Amino acid sequence: MDKPYNVLFLCTHNSARSVLAEAIMNKIGAGKFAAFSAGSQPRGAINPNSIKLLSQLGYETSGFRSKSWDEFAKPGAPEIDFIFTVCDDAAGEACPVWPGKPLTAHWGVADPSAVEGDELKVALAFQEAYRLLYRRIELFAALPIRGLDTITLKARLREIGRGEGATVKAMSPT
Repeated sequence: MDKPYNVLFLCTHNSARSVLAEAIMNKIGAGKFAAFSAGSQPRGAINPNSIKLLSQLGYETSGFRSKSWDEFAKPGAPEIDFIFTVCDDAAGEACPVWPGKPLTAHWGVADPSAVEGDELKVALAFQEAYRLLYRRIELFAALPIRGLDTITLKARLREIGRGEGATVKAMSPT
């Protein structure tokens, strides 16, 4: 088997959506993909609701930490093949220059950590973000990446990001 594709999920704070996506990709794509997550303004801690949900779903959570996307632009960092922004704020920010030529797409999902209310309402928001990210990652992992030309692959990545639950920015024509 060829080396796994490196996938980086970006969100502003790297505490909820990007962490969920990293966990999902490493589970679904084990052997084919190696996933990472980072943020432009990392919060310094993972949202406890992210950890709680992932633990309930059987994921190992001890290795997660909130980190800057700068870690992945430094010499010696893994060369990233795909970058997906999962929040609209990160999609609009000026990103570092990434080594190599990673393909990028915006897969915006509503921020579950912005939901206010009782514990059940917040838990449901995290479950919904997880469900939407899981479906996108599942579709991505099933793509015959090596068999698609770059233009077709970019189009498929954009299509995936415009699926159910996509944010308004994800639906934009760019």
